[in-house]
Amino acid sequence: MKQVKPKKNLGQHFLTDLSIAKRIADTVDACPDIPVLEVGPGMGVMTQYIVEKPRPFKVVEIDRESVEYLNEHFPKLRENILGEDFLRMDLRQVFDGQQFVLTGNYPYDISSQIFFKMLDNRDLIPCCTGMIQREVALRMASQPGNKQYGILSVLIQAWYDVEYLFTVEPGVFNPPPKVQSAVIRMTRNKVQKLGCNEDLFKRIVKTTFNQRRKMLRVSLKQMLPADSPFFNEYATALTKRPEQLSISEFVELTNWLENYLCANTNA
Repeated sequence: MKQVKPKKNLGQHFLTDLSIAKRIADTVDACPDIPVLEVGPGMGVMTQYIVEKPRPFKVVEIDRESVEYLNEHFPKLRENILGEDFLRMDLRQVFDGQQFVLTGNYPYDISSQIFFKMLDNRDLIPCCTGMIQREVALRMASQPGNKQYGILSVLIQAWYDVEYLFTVEPGVFNPPPKVQSAVIRMTRNKVQKLGCNEDLFKRIVKTTFNQRRKMLRVSLKQMLPADSPFFNEYATALTKRPEQLSISEFVELTNWLENYLCANTNA
């Protein structure tokens, strides 16, 4: 069967360097003994190494041409090739509710959406590895005080330990992307509850980083009236910018705001 032609509308950049493909495939070994789900295998450059590991393995691929190629070249995987859109899948049905490792050479334009879905299913996914745009990887692994620190950093690091493993240059892809890539690994931490209203936490993180250059007292005026006593009560703390706050400080800010809202709603 002929090679699959990369499709621009699907953000396909097929990895051609087998040594790098094996290095990425081996990142799943950090979480042994549980199944693996690979997203967007394309022509199976990583698949060929993962399929040899002694563990349940499935792939999900939205591109019909790639699904046909995989069926042709990986006969032992035929019952485990899911021709679906990962973002629309019920992940509890993939391995009958069992935990699994998520991996892949993720399409750059939907990688953030993939990781938000991972967060929504964090009880199912104790480990996530793979390749993404280097800029996104730096944001995910960044610490407070860095310009890369942002929404992804806080929301992912609240639940996962993030490791930036190595950089991958554009020349090992077909077609070469215009940016560098990076391989990351996220391992579920021990946090079960953040200790705050988690929906409000997410809203505060997104609201403040959407105006990352402004002080908290300015960006939070989208959530409270400008003349709210809240801004006087926490005046000193609210002079910070979001990139200066650790996850625990965002939790503290969430509790301040929720307590204020509850007190004023009940008044």
